[in-house]
Amino acid sequence: MITALIRSELPRMSGSLRKVGDWVLADPARIAGLSAAEVGRLTGTSQATVTRFCRALGLDSYQRLLLELAREQGHDTAVGQEEAPGPLGPEIGPDDPLDLVVAAVARADLQALRATTEQLDLDALERAARALARARRIDVYGVGASGVLALETQARLFGIGCEARAWTEVHAAETSAALLTPADAVVALSHSGATREVLGPLRLASERGAATVAVTGDPRSAVARAAGTHLTSTAAPTGFRHGGFGTRHSVLLILDCLYARVAQLTYARATASLALTAHIADGHRK
Repeated sequence: MITALIRSELPRMSGSLRKVGDWVLADPARIAGLSAAEVGRLTGTSQATVTRFCRALGLDSYQRLLLELAREQGHDTAVGQEEAPGPLGPEIGPDDPLDLVVAAVARADLQALRATTEQLDLDALERAARALARARRIDVYGVGASGVLALETQARLFGIGCEARAWTEVHAAETSAALLTPADAVVALSHSGATREVLGPLRLASERGAATVAVTGDPRSAVARAAGTHLTSTAAPTGFRHGGFGTRHSVLLILDCLYARVAQLTYARATASLALTAHIADGHRK
């Protein structure tokens, strides 16, 4: 979705480009019928700035921006989201009632999940899954909020018989990366795609010949460029949830898809592993 792309790119934009982005996100429908020059005047910038804004999004023209916004508005209406902006918007104030807080959070997450699904590169997902399925060993790198997701990835892959290990401390991650071989694989998680503690071991793993997969919110980031395969997540910011916390659900969606495909590709091993461990949770219930 184009508005999700604008939100993810906005932090990397200059002041004038950011003004255009903020204006578009405030009410995406009002841009319909306006020329680039008119948008420039309304945002206190210029026609050239609006054109540069479109190119910063990877669009070849202003008309393409209008087309993508119209397409998204049509899709939202079709699925009953015509009232999606609501009284809250993406921010949550100290006096907002709880029912609207719940609605705002749910709306943001659903929009992020839909946008991530629509932009997910299935060829890249297949390459990533096959690399993990045939790997002797899998390293998962992530720190902070991404560290929690790295541990979740380890648990899922380990449960279907993969030799997976999450590394959330840079020295341990680089030590592990230095011991990898071309028979191994890596999953690197970083919302910004610029986390040094993830980038360092990822590059080292690549030098060792391991297959590398990155999941980030920025396909042009250093982490994305350093990986052999890249998958892009979409942020779902609301008040109090920005950065890695705002993208967690869309990253989990990608990791779930990756997990399910690896399980398919290693069906005998995966089903045997699940069968052997199915009783464990039951033994800890009262």
